[in-house]
Amino acid sequence: MNDFDIIELKRSNLKGATVIEGFSSIGLVGSITANYLVNLLDLDLVAIIDSPYLPSVSIVRDGVPYSPVRVYSGIIGEKGSDKIVVIVSEFEPPQEILKPLAWAIMDWVEHKGCRMVISPEGLANKSGEEVDDVLDPQTEESVDLKVFAVASTPRARTMLIKNDIPIFENGVVVGLAGVLLNEGVNRNFDVVSILSEAHSDYPDARAAAAATEAIDKLLLHTQLDTKPLLEEAALIEETLKDIKKKTGESEELAKKRSIMYG
Repeated sequence: MNDFDIIELKRSNLKGATVIEGFSSIGLVGSITANYLVNLLDLDLVAIIDSPYLPSVSIVRDGVPYSPVRVYSGIIGEKGSDKIVVIVSEFEPPQEILKPLAWAIMDWVEHKGCRMVISPEGLANKSGEEVDDVLDPQTEESVDLKVFAVASTPRARTMLIKNDIPIFENGVVVGLAGVLLNEGVNRNFDVVSILSEAHSDYPDARAAAAATEAIDKLLLHTQLDTKPLLEEAALIEETLKDIKKKTGESEELAKKRSIMYG
């Protein structure tokens, strides 16, 4: 039995699709970005990822329960010919499951014939600035937030250069995004990590807006309106913070039960 099972709820032709991975990490950038794209593009739930290592929780929205890791897809683009897949989760995978999770995602992506994986990721802001200090006070646009990208193949790096996205030259990409980058190198598969400067202490929807703009520039070319994301930043941040807290409480309770009955 595999450590992770991707259970398809609907049959979908995903050949040539671009996959956006949205797990929680620094500033919850990946999770916020993925949730926003799912809602904005009105994507359909097509699969879930299940594993004994995932939190024993159900995410309930508008009275409907959802798996903690969900896969959405849809058709985008002016001609309606571009396929997109978005993997969404509100929890941060622990270190010990990162590699098997990345392997499962990459195996499935290759099996479905997808063409690229994009990972929006928070880049820890070490400047000590508050978020409002890096926003335009007039427009509240995230134009001054630093966004970089790193790619696994020469093909993908060329795409970054053509779309004027600054290359992340030196440093460390942590978490699932880093493992996916390495897998992209090993498999000669296009994987791009979008690194948006974010605060590590709390959910940063403004950094997610900057990452979304970079994804739009690289992939969608539709000039996505991120103003609603900025306007709803406080609500989104509070909601995801609450989900993360309850997920942590569930995991802590499971550990205590294991000690009591183990």
